[in-house]
Amino acid sequence: MHGPSPDTLRPFRDEPHTVFLKNVITRPNIEVGDYTYYNDAAHAAEFEDRNVRYHFDFNGDKLKIGKFCAIAQGTTFIMNGANHAMSGFSTYPFSIFENGWERDFDFSVFHEEARGDTIVEHDVWFGTNATILPGVTVCSGAIIGAHTVVGSDVPPYSIVVGNPGRVIRMRFDEATIERLLEIAWWNWPVDRISRHLNAIRGADLALLEQASCDHG
Repeated sequence: MHGPSPDTLRPFRDEPHTVFLKNVITRPNIEVGDYTYYNDAAHAAEFEDRNVRYHFDFNGDKLKIGKFCAIAQGTTFIMNGANHAMSGFSTYPFSIFENGWERDFDFSVFHEEARGDTIVEHDVWFGTNATILPGVTVCSGAIIGAHTVVGSDVPPYSIVVGNPGRVIRMRFDEATIERLLEIAWWNWPVDRISRHLNAIRGADLALLEQASCDHG
């Protein structure tokens, strides 16, 4: 039992609403790991055009999404290109309209105010219409509630809701979280994952520890 191939575009037969996301990404500044999926009733295959906003090559920022993430419809990643210069009296982007308005404008201010890459680690669940702001890191095992606006880094195995997003609780105690990150089951070979699904989707740490020692 090896599970579905991560190179399959649509993992469900005759169901167009879900795609393994890496197989619809064409931009070099977006990276997605195996088995991460996006579900959208009408536009699943158009993720990079509809859900990754203001992502311009000249900014140099990347969107990196890890393995085994579940992304619900409408989840949006706002990238650094959405920023306006805030060092002067007006934030209006006169310079982008050119025809003389671009003269004497120092475009380096955009890079100074940029927040860097947006990083999603592994096994993260995004609820419907979540919004992720530029430069955020969402750590492994986190859950982002529906309609949540994430503007700061999200700790591993936390549950974040609201606008602005806030941690309402941790999924497990600190020692368990530390061990889960060490085990990092998402990096196992897929055949080992397939053999130990009950350990991964269960809540018995000893069973998962035992599975982590199985080298086939």
